[in-house]
Amino acid sequence: MNNNITTTKSGGFRHWLHSRKGQQAVTILAFMIIPVGLLFLFTYFPFAEMVKFSFYKMKYATPVDKRVFVGLQNYIDVFKRDDCFSALKLSLYYMVGAVLQLILALFLATMLSFPTKGSGLFKGVLFFPYLINGIAIGFIFKFFYTRGFVFDTVLQWCGFDLANLPYWLKDQSVNNWSLVGTSVWRYLGQNMVLFIGAIMSVDSSLYEAAELDGANKFQMFRYIILPSIKTIVTLNVILSITGSLSAFEQPFVITGGANGTGTYFVIMNKIAHTSQKVGLASAMAVVLLLIIFVCTILQQLFFKYVFRDADSEDESYKGKESKNEGGKSRCKGRKGKSKSSFQEVRGQHHEFIYHYKISQCRRYYLDCY
Repeated sequence: MNNNITTTKSGGFRHWLHSRKGQQAVTILAFMIIPVGLLFLFTYFPFAEMVKFSFYKMKYATPVDKRVFVGLQNYIDVFKRDDCFSALKLSLYYMVGAVLQLILALFLATMLSFPTKGSGLFKGVLFFPYLINGIAIGFIFKFFYTRGFVFDTVLQWCGFDLANLPYWLKDQSVNNWSLVGTSVWRYLGQNMVLFIGAIMSVDSSLYEAAELDGANKFQMFRYIILPSIKTIVTLNVILSITGSLSAFEQPFVITGGANGTGTYFVIMNKIAHTSQKVGLASAMAVVLLLIIFVCTILQQLFFKYVFRDADSEDESYKGKESKNEGGKSRCKGRKGKSKSSFQEVRGQHHEFIYHYKISQCRRYYLDCY
């Protein structure tokens, strides 16, 4: 009897395996197993090892049996050492640059999303720096800011005296701003392209309704474009802030972290590969990960509060639209109604939707009057 049950189960499994659902499941697993395996092997497993290393005092070549377990001491040292946690203060320079970068990118994206002469050329020119390798950009700007080179020559053409110009990479009052300018130049195009894609997805009928109500361009941007692209705005801000906290390429290539330009990542790289303090560097990486995670949560809460009016408008419109769709389906279900009566009900439905959309646009531009 047990043999019959086993045979029945195996036969049922074979039948399911040859069925359409079974083939779909096998195909999904076949396509997933390699990417998931690689993701685990090169991402999650090294991350788990890094967290484990943060509790030990060790070097790369230290044998496993000679590693010294120090508990939370590495994390305490991260906050106590002047060259570790205090390096995060330099991220404020990059955050200011990120804010200016987002404002400029949004301004350019708004202009280039509408018919403009040479818009394709401007898009390509502004996006091109993002395609260049970060190391190459570092070497370009290293010579660009060198004393007496390109930047100083251009300023002399404008009437400035070379003796009165600062050393852009040595003077600690301007060197971090010079590196921030490099970062803005590189990532401006990326933010702009993301904004352009979001703006071009906005329904053009909203602009037409706004023009009928007498709204100007700024009011269209404030009440139509900005609420419609709130998701991309949030994404760009999160990417910019996290990038500011983990700035590495520009200070590492251009200055090597000298003269007060060593960001958190540059210091962590020196501790890990020069001083061979793997445990302390791992603790720094975990601390930075937690800081980025907290900043991301705070940014999401902030934008949820800022765009709360837009969210309520969307929910109100969707609820009203679903209610009207339900009324329309009920009208269709009444078989005893005549054809003329049905057309009248459908006409009233579309008229209601039209007036509802117009009323929504008028609510957006109430401040115009």
